[in-house]
Amino acid sequence: MALYVYAIAAEDHPLDIDDLSGVGSEAAPVRGIASGPLCAVVSDISEKIRPKRRDLSIHQEVQEHLMRGGPVLPLQFGYTAADESTVEQVLLKNADGYLANLERLGGCAEYHVRASQDEEELLRQILRETPEASELNERIRAGDRDPQLPMALGQLIAAQVQERQDALASGLVAALVPFAREHTVRQASGADFLNFSLLVPDDRQEEFRTAEANLARQIGDGVEFRLSGPLPPYSFVE
Repeated sequence: MALYVYAIAAEDHPLDIDDLSGVGSEAAPVRGIASGPLCAVVSDISEKIRPKRRDLSIHQEVQEHLMRGGPVLPLQFGYTAADESTVEQVLLKNADGYLANLERLGGCAEYHVRASQDEEELLRQILRETPEASELNERIRAGDRDPQLPMALGQLIAAQVQERQDALASGLVAALVPFAREHTVRQASGADFLNFSLLVPDDRQEEFRTAEANLARQIGDGVEFRLSGPLPPYSFVE
């Protein structure tokens, strides 16, 4: 039978998964498969798994449960293996790399930070603080029919938005990175101008959360911080 694989851990990880049930419409018990110095946490699966809310939640719950017992290498949602033999072979083949990763991630959790900015408030700031933009806007409002004015104002505002958000994102990253062992910055999407993850040691997590809250207050109105964590270190598994 096919197996759904949640995570990889060292053989001495306590697991403590006797009461956990896995993903799928016929939820099977979560169990471990040992191979050499490692074990994989799996459950039997008889269907093609899809990212339904219930199964996504179960996947995350298993990862967070395992984290409480020690470092694990969490797999992204949806990873399956053909059978136990396949899992055992993969663990043996890649044992050195997995063990190195477990040591590197030990005593840490992932935090994810996103930030967005109220567009209207940002526009008001630009018009208030940028004389050229303010002048163009006033000419348009006064009825100047020069067809180049709207395009010039739009280009100026777009450049200002990019410059200001890039500077703000760089400042926020610089302020939070000292609390992390590692970090990774991703391309922001939608209304966000910042999207990054940090690998924060357990003994610095309280400091980190305090620093993030202080930053959010200092930045003031118009900027929304969204902090997720502590999470399994998905972004830092090599």
